Amino acid sequence: MDKHLNSIVINNSDTIVKDWLVEVSKNRHNDYTSAISEDLFESTNREFVNVIFSSLEKQGITSELDDFSEKLINLGWPLSYLTDGLQAFRRVTINFILSQSEKVDSDHLSKVLDMVDNWVDPIINQLVNEYSGSWEHIVSLQRVALQELSAPLIPVMENITIMPLIGTIDTERAKLIMENLLEGVIKHNADVVLIDITGVPVVDTMVAHHIIQAAEAVRLIGSTCILVGIRPEIAQTIVNLGIDLGKFPTKSSLRKGFQAALEMTNRKIVHEKGSDEGIESLLDSLNGE
Repeated sequence: MDKHLNSIVINNSDTIVKDWLVEVSKNRHNDYTSAISEDLFESTNREFVNVIFSSLEKQGITSELDDFSEKLINLGWPLSYLTDGLQAFRRVTINFILSQSEKVDSDHLSKVLDMVDNWVDPIINQLVNEYSGSWEHIVSLQRVALQELSAPLIPVMENITIMPLIGTIDTERAKLIMENLLEGVIKHNADVVLIDITGVPVVDTMVAHHIIQAAEAVRLIGSTCILVGIRPEIAQTIVNLGIDLGKFPTKSSLRKGFQAALEMTNRKIVHEKGSDEGIESLLDSLNGE
């Protein structure tokens, strides 16, 4: 890096910072920073520009840069804040150096551009890499969490379990449903499994095929599958597509499906006589007090 140009930037850092703050504040009311308080915006900008000059003084990427980028990631600031800020810093610095030059020819201009590019570009690359790595890690954790929640099998009573499905079902999720279903049936010793598709917005040929496969797999290990939550529009779609769901029971609601599951396991819901009279007597005694 040219020592003369370097000294110009360092010795006039206050002026460059002032010009840069004006530049980054121009679109503040129209972008993501409009919702950020003035104090936080200003303090973050000050910290940002200090990190930039620190990299110049130390001739390379500093630990302060890594700490600053990690801080912004944790605060949820977008990568565009850093990249836009650095591009603005590039413009401001180049303009200032040229304004201090007695003679500006193509050689001098090229030297200035190379000097600033060699300073700013490594910082941009480092910040982009930091953000990319962080977001990839976050997305990976979210994917694992979603997989754990996408096909839960819930034991509600001895030998009866429920798998509520919500959202769209693609090939990857269908595979997960099959795995969780078979493992859960064995683990909970389930005789009947209720697959609730109330929360599935669309049931097309592919979705129905995956559900049929899951039900058939459950049947092969000695259990029965009941498909519940079939809304009128889904029933019409299934009929129009010519999909055969006749191999296993279907019910319109989870309540009806649960009642059918109880009957399959030789149980039923019994309403005790006199329960209503007992409640009314209790209320009368409380009113009497």
